[in-house]
Amino acid sequence: MSYKPARRPHFFYTTAPLPCPYVPGRTERKVVTELAGVLAESLHDRLSRGGFRRSHNIAYAPVCPSCSACVPIRIRAHDFCPNRTQRRIARLNADIQVQEMPPRATAEQFALFQTYQQARHGEGDMATMSFYDYRAMVEDTPIETSLVEFRLPDGTLAGACLTDRLSDGLSAVYSFFDTSLQARSIGTYAVLWLVARAVELDLPNVYLGYWVEESRKMAYKAKFRPAEILRGGQWVELNAAASPARTPLKTKHMVEREAALSIIQPMETE
Repeated sequence: MSYKPARRPHFFYTTAPLPCPYVPGRTERKVVTELAGVLAESLHDRLSRGGFRRSHNIAYAPVCPSCSACVPIRIRAHDFCPNRTQRRIARLNADIQVQEMPPRATAEQFALFQTYQQARHGEGDMATMSFYDYRAMVEDTPIETSLVEFRLPDGTLAGACLTDRLSDGLSAVYSFFDTSLQARSIGTYAVLWLVARAVELDLPNVYLGYWVEESRKMAYKAKFRPAEILRGGQWVELNAAASPARTPLKTKHMVEREAALSIIQPMETE
């Protein structure tokens, strides 16, 4: 008779209420759990499909009282059809050099991270992070993670995106960029690059975290179509009525998609 060891229980915890960082006047609470051990990858996969996000070795999801504004959103990479603005951004950044590297923090990244935080989130907790806090954010990961760097032709770091690899897609954990390069829209270009990379890896989705329609900082995610949101435990297509009109002709859809993605530079792996 063989002995089967008891399965270790997995615990979930609820955080204390805090002011919502996205919608003024509301309260935020999260359910969190640890990602550790040999099952961290598979657990992270399952939780990501259920609307969880990762920070360090913790997976979390909002469980806010009387509010459901944070909606998990993902792009269907193989069907993605860039709009006119996104095609223009792809062309403007055709000279960007992209490197996908192991998650290692550098002083150069941290300097850009600090500048970004002061420009975009000056009153947030991340604006006071030290280099050691930043290094923990980047390097403290129990799963397959990479740091994608975006550099100008002269080698200047223009942006970076911490990215998790899932069995069904790529997950944008956190991105930051040089806000003075407004015309380039590096943040949007980073998402376009992740979509192209997911297609290259034959992965169906790019997870963008939470879409908050009431928050200007988070509403941009709905501009990448087709997108799916998690409602009632099911991934459903985001209402097309909320997006700019698209041509119904599949042939044109494919031509525009291929033209835009072909502009995005292939990655260089360190």
